[in-house]
Amino acid sequence: MNPRIPIHPLPLRVMHWLNALAIVILIGSGWEIYDASPFLPFSFPQWATIGQWLGGAIAWHLAAIWLLMLNGLAYLVWGFATGHLRRKLLPVTPRGVIHDIWAAMRFRLPHQVGMYNSVQRLLYLGVIAAGILAVLSGLAVWKPVQLWPLSDLFGGFFISRIIHFIAMTAIVGFIAVHVLLVALVPRVLPPMITGGRLPEAHS
Repeated sequence: MNPRIPIHPLPLRVMHWLNALAIVILIGSGWEIYDASPFLPFSFPQWATIGQWLGGAIAWHLAAIWLLMLNGLAYLVWGFATGHLRRKLLPVTPRGVIHDIWAAMRFRLPHQVGMYNSVQRLLYLGVIAAGILAVLSGLAVWKPVQLWPLSDLFGGFFISRIIHFIAMTAIVGFIAVHVLLVALVPRVLPPMITGGRLPEAHS
C-alpha cells in the first residue's frame, strides 16, 4: 500500500459530507414547504420534515441552498482543476453501463478500490445534473418575478415547481441506492471518513 495516496482526498471528503448535510436539510425542509401547498394527493409525515411550519422550513431551505451551491461550485472547480471528474466519472458508454448492470444482476460485478464502474459513473453524473436542475428550478420558484427569464425557461411557476419536485425525487432515489450499496459493501464507508489508501498500482 502507498501511504501517500488516499482513496478519497481530504477536499473531496469535506465536500462530500457538507453536501450530504445540505441535501438532508433541503429534502426535509422541502417536504415541509410542499406540505404547505401539496399538488399531489399525498403529504409527507411531520417527522420526516424540517422546520415545523412554512416560515421555518423556508429559512432552513434558503440556508441549505447556499451551502449546496457554494459547496457544489467548489466541487466542480476542484474536480475540473485536479482532473478528478475526468478520471473518476468518464468515460460512460451505453455498452459499458449495460455490461455492468448485467454483471451486477449475476453478482459478478467486481469492486476495485478507488474505481467507479459504469453504473456508478452514470449515477454520479445523473445526480450532479439533478442537483443543478434542482437549484435552477428552485430559484425559478423562489423568485419567479425577479428571475422571470429562468421561470419562463421552465414554463412558469407551477411547471418550475413540478420540475423541482422531480429533481428532488431523483436525488432522493440516488441517496437510497447510495446508502443501500454502502450497506451491502460497508468497507467503502471508512475511506470516505479517513481517506483510506490506494494500492501501489494506482500510484
